Amino acid sequence: MNQLISSITDRANVLLVSNSPNDVRELLYVLDRHNLGTGLAGDIDEGVELAAGGTDLILLDAALAGTNIGATCMRLRNAGGRHGVPLLLMSATPSAEEQGRSVGAGASDYIKMPFNARDVAEKILMELALHKAEAPAARPFAAPATPPRPLHPQTLEVNYHSILAGSPDAVLLFDIDNRLLIDANHLAEELFGMPLAELLQGGMEPLFPRHQSDGSASPQLLEEKIRDTLQGKIVVFRASCCHRDSHPIACEIRLMRLSVPGRQLVHARIIDLTERNLAEAMRAGQSTLLEMVAKGAPLIPTLNQLLLLIEGQSRGVLCSIMLLDDDGIHMHSAAGPSLPPEYMALLEGVAIGPGVGSCGTAMFLREPVVVTDIMRDPLWAPYRELAAPFGLRACWSRPIFGQDGAVLGSFAMYYREVRQPDARDLELIDTATDLAGIAIGRMRHERELQRHRAHLEELVAERTAALTQAKEHSEQTNLELAAALENLSITQEELVRRDKLAALGALVAGIAHELNTPIGNGLVVATTMAERTREIQASFLDGLRRSELGAYLTQASEADAIMLRNLQRAADLVSSFKQIAVDRASSQRRHFLLRQFVAELMLPMSTPLKAAGLSLTQDVPDGLAMDSYPGPLGQVLSNLLENCLRHAFEGRSGGNIAITARGSDDGQTITLSIADTGVGIAADDLAHVYDPFFTTKLGSGGSGLGLHVAHNIVTGVLGGHIDATSNTGAGSGTTFTLQLPATAPQSPAP
Repeated sequence: MNQLISSITDRANVLLVSNSPNDVRELLYVLDRHNLGTGLAGDIDEGVELAAGGTDLILLDAALAGTNIGATCMRLRNAGGRHGVPLLLMSATPSAEEQGRSVGAGASDYIKMPFNARDVAEKILMELALHKAEAPAARPFAAPATPPRPLHPQTLEVNYHSILAGSPDAVLLFDIDNRLLIDANHLAEELFGMPLAELLQGGMEPLFPRHQSDGSASPQLLEEKIRDTLQGKIVVFRASCCHRDSHPIACEIRLMRLSVPGRQLVHARIIDLTERNLAEAMRAGQSTLLEMVAKGAPLIPTLNQLLLLIEGQSRGVLCSIMLLDDDGIHMHSAAGPSLPPEYMALLEGVAIGPGVGSCGTAMFLREPVVVTDIMRDPLWAPYRELAAPFGLRACWSRPIFGQDGAVLGSFAMYYREVRQPDARDLELIDTATDLAGIAIGRMRHERELQRHRAHLEELVAERTAALTQAKEHSEQTNLELAAALENLSITQEELVRRDKLAALGALVAGIAHELNTPIGNGLVVATTMAERTREIQASFLDGLRRSELGAYLTQASEADAIMLRNLQRAADLVSSFKQIAVDRASSQRRHFLLRQFVAELMLPMSTPLKAAGLSLTQDVPDGLAMDSYPGPLGQVLSNLLENCLRHAFEGRSGGNIAITARGSDDGQTITLSIADTGVGIAADDLAHVYDPFFTTKLGSGGSGLGLHVAHNIVTGVLGGHIDATSNTGAGSGTTFTLQLPATAPQSPAP
């Protein structure tokens, strides 16, 4: 309770006798908060010793009392020589038999464990007040015991009334035998809206409606709860009480029996749950509204739900929400579930302004407008006749703003009586406008999204049509391209065929040209010798002279030499021509080490190199192996070296030729290069070095087929490719680089 209770109890001492401190720990804390002295004894002997030091009330655990409850209770109460000290028995294993024995042993009450510490503390306070004597309270437990003065029962009602006055809740005292209300505090008068005299005249039943919210009869509910209370229980339940003006009051009621000899008194503490219930309803309602907004519920049902929530928070209020049109001038009736529909219809389309009632003015001025009396306020002058038939007397309104500060509408609270808003009303207005702003803002946002979505759909439709048209055009173009590609392919095949024929013609022409000289020379010599032979035959018949025969033999010997030389030239040309078409069928494939292969191949070249004053360096790593065709590879290297000897060092003495080989990291490719320090190849000539019969030494014994043959072998049999780089400067020279697979392909490259 408060300080008044403390003054009544004069720092009273309460002794708890229990060997389970955890069971009474919270109770000790609550008693200390009520400014009561407390002592805790772990057994009966310790309890007797502490009681002898002075105590005003004893709370005994039945488990320590054992089967002889009466003797134990008497021993504790007599310890200090004060037979009137109240004793309460608490039991963790309650039974009707134990309760009967405790009452017979003089216990004031029987408490079942576990218990609510605050309820038990209140019961202890009631017991202390009802048994307070005129003599001072018992001394602290440590003080020596002296005989106390006797208890005076005539002071009980006075002490109880003092406690009622200091209670923070409404408190009533009922006389059950006479079914009368015999005392109440001022908070009870406020709760029920009745003065004390009127409360005491009515008794219990007028404080409750005929039926509870669940349909049960209030008299039967009270009879049941009082019956349980008289059995020693602390009864706590929720019920609807009734205000003087008949509106219901949600309450939590706590009943406990007071131990007064010869009387059945019930102490009732009534806690008004109205504010708590309203707060819970507001929280639940706000959650429901926000969920509706989040799920995209329609605006009007959402606003109606909001207004019903606000109307449930204040008696007699009628709420409405007006929406401002997009033109910023006219307002529309959006929601007013409890207002007459006829009245809401009259407000539809009204233009806002500085004197257009509460809502129109609030939206126009962008500030709250409070009209406590519609019939007298000038803001309502043009509209009084509209409101009067519906009994509307007060209205205050507040504009609803969007996130961008634009006015979305207004929220209004109407009353059928002249009234000024209180703090609670203003709080409700703030809550309502905030929630309405969220809902309306969400609606406008959704509307804007729908507009953008519709525009986007139009754009998508247009784009789809354009894409469809483009697709059709593309398909037509593809058909045309396919036809063009087919024609191109046919043309390319024809060009390739023509190129092949042209190349073949050029090759045949080249072969014919190359063979024409030696064959022509041989033919001329043979023709000449045939004519000369006929002449010798004729001379032989006429008598051949020795000198003529000698001349013929000399001429024949020269003709033989010419014939042999030209025939050998023709044979060499034919051998070169055969190398142009070298293939795998005529080559032997095997596994070989490149370093050893190059060294053996270069051994015969040492003599001509020395004769030309040239040096040869080889840089081929050990272990670099190939699975390829060594014959064609050797032909390529020989042709490249012969090309160096014939062309690279013309007009020079000395120089170097370097053969270098490297394998790739994955071992799949080998790079082989032959580089010289000769005169190099002119840029114009470099593009034609692989053409058949191309030579810069025409008439000097070169056929122009060496590099062409090398190119065919590298790209064909060996499955690689060859590149040539050159600079025409002193010491620059030419480098031929071969990129070859370590394992040659099994079939000819395409």
